[in-house]
Amino acid sequence: MSTHASDPLAALGSLPGVADAVDSVRKAVDRVYGHRVMRRRSNEISSEAALRGARGSAALSGADWALEEVRRRTDFGADPEARTVGAALRLSAEAGQLLSIWRQSPLRVLARLHLVAAGDPDDSVGRPRLDGERVDEPLIEGPVPTPAEVAGRLDGLAELIVAGSGAPALVTAAVVHGELLALRPFTSYNGLVARAAERIALVGSGLDPKGICPAEVGHAEQGRAAYLAAFEGYLSGTPEGVGAWIAHCGRSVELGVRESTAVCEALQRGAA
Repeated sequence: MSTHASDPLAALGSLPGVADAVDSVRKAVDRVYGHRVMRRRSNEISSEAALRGARGSAALSGADWALEEVRRRTDFGADPEARTVGAALRLSAEAGQLLSIWRQSPLRVLARLHLVAAGDPDDSVGRPRLDGERVDEPLIEGPVPTPAEVAGRLDGLAELIVAGSGAPALVTAAVVHGELLALRPFTSYNGLVARAAERIALVGSGLDPKGICPAEVGHAEQGRAAYLAAFEGYLSGTPEGVGAWIAHCGRSVELGVRESTAVCEALQRGAA
């Protein structure tokens, strides 16, 4: 990750492709917020975006269910896929309740997200993993950082969030997402937690205050292979790689905007 003496996140705005991604996202978000349906039915759009975002996040973690199946089901404890979908839905519902805490205590929020995702807590839930504890993450493979490295990098990430930054919201959200995927700080559900944290960062920044631009939809739509390729760029730490990851996250937000715009159009036609 590039650094800058006073605001390392802001320095990332100069990476290749990032300024264009930020501008494109801002324009897309402004368009959907200007939709006439948003003036009257924004709560419905927010609820639908949360549902579709949860479905997308679960799909990336191996539970690629049809939207109507996610909407219809009430039992999410029967098998691993159902538990993944249930965890994604719980995280989507919880994220909006944690915005006021995020800027003061992001590590508390991350611990809460893991607790909510796990649902049935044991002594490994809601805290970073310890030496010898195995990481169960169906999407991200490869060696995991040591607990000591996890602790140091989580503290550094938290300090950046609490201090605030002049970086665009997209940059901050992408770094939060990328760092959590890289660290896999918990024994389970790291991908779901990372994407929920990205959503909190986007909403809490004021870019998407009503939560109607679900990046998770776009991540899923671009596919697991593209997601992993972009993430490998982030892991590389090169300017080109980190810039490509931020741009990928930007495209995901834009695809989330497209999804919510379609919902607005359907509501306007009376079809939803």
